[in-house]
Amino acid sequence: MIAIFSKFRIGMLPIYLMLAILTGSISLVSCTKDDELEIQNDFPFEVNVMPIPKEVANGQTVEIRVTIKRSGNYQNTQYYLRYFQFDGQGSLRYYDEPPYLPNDLYPLQSEQFRLYYTSASTVSQSLEVWISDSFGNEKQISFQFNSSD
Repeated sequence: MIAIFSKFRIGMLPIYLMLAILTGSISLVSCTKDDELEIQNDFPFEVNVMPIPKEVANGQTVEIRVTIKRSGNYQNTQYYLRYFQFDGQGSLRYYDEPPYLPNDLYPLQSEQFRLYYTSASTVSQSLEVWISDSFGNEKQISFQFNSSD
C-alpha cells in the first residue's frame, strides 16, 4: 500500500513543480511598477445660489450668497471667480474688498461666500459669473435685474 502511494506521489511531482512555477510567475508579473495607484484629484462641482431680488434701484446693493458643492474632496483644489456685465452698469465685490474688474480672475478664499452687486444704472442689468477650479472645471451663473427706478 505504501509503495502505491510513493509511486503516486512521485508521479505528481511534475504537476506540483509546474504549479509552483505558474504561481511564482503570476506573482512576479502582478507586482510590476506599471500598475501604480492612481489618485483622483479632479472632481466636478456644482454652484448653489440663494434666491436674490429681481429688481434693483440705482445705487442699491444686492447680496448674492454662493456655495460650491464638491462631488469629491481634494484639499489642494483652488477656486477662482471672474465676471462680465453685458447689460447696464454696476459693480461686483467680494465682502468688503474693492470691486472686481470684469474678466479678471480672482481667487476665492472659501467654498461658501457672499458677493455684493451694486447697481449704477436705471435700466435692466445682466451679468454672468464664472467659477472655476484649478483643474479647468467651470460653472457659469447668470443674473438679471430689472430696474425699480
